[in-house]
Amino acid sequence: MRLQGKTAIVTGGGSGFGEGIAKTFAREGANVVVNDLNGASAERVASEIAVSGGKAIAVAGDVTKQADWKTLFDAAIEDFGSVQIVVNNAGTTHRNKPVMDVTEAEFDRVYAVNVKSIYHSVTQFVPYFRSVGGGSFINVASTAGVRPRPGLVWYNGSKAAVIIASKALAVELGPDRIRVNCINPVMGETGLLSEFMGMEDTPANRQKFLSTIPLGRLSTPQDIANAALYLASDDAEFITGVALEVDGGRCV
Repeated sequence: MRLQGKTAIVTGGGSGFGEGIAKTFAREGANVVVNDLNGASAERVASEIAVSGGKAIAVAGDVTKQADWKTLFDAAIEDFGSVQIVVNNAGTTHRNKPVMDVTEAEFDRVYAVNVKSIYHSVTQFVPYFRSVGGGSFINVASTAGVRPRPGLVWYNGSKAAVIIASKALAVELGPDRIRVNCINPVMGETGLLSEFMGMEDTPANRQKFLSTIPLGRLSTPQDIANAALYLASDDAEFITGVALEVDGGRCV
């Protein structure tokens, strides 16, 4: 098992990509701390991992708040004794619409969840990773930060910020043996799909977006989990600063 003996924190782990990552990591031997704003969803995923023979705890919390990151850290150390991997997966978007229709509150929320959360994770975990000789951050960005779609201006910008911040962190933290990588999924089958599309998720509407993906389908939680597993494993011990596109060729 590729993550045996490691502990991973997965934010936004109560559904979608985060759920896929949490369950895959557990199957590969990791102790998993499932974080989600929705505590019931986090509990469900942690319970399902336990029923399948894995080890997981659920910790409800808001990734935009530093105090909740401290709670997350403390819970992980109390239950599992150490942390090697932090997956910053929690994310949100404003609905696909003209840029002048996006409210200030929507803008603030997108940047708080998608970007400020990573600031908080770094503030909380870099001192710890330095003290134990290293660690790994995996940040879930998006193809939107590379090939932006119209109607998602501020979401696109937030994900571009995640990509460049991940690369800059990789350079700065490399001497501390702290690896920082990110994953760029193409639009996926998650609860945010209709928001990204800006319209009802019907077969006809979905086809408009599928036509831009050479492999002809949306991403799945397992696609993203497979990429995260590689980046978290010792197989990737010399990989840092990478923005791995898991996109069926969308960014080619």
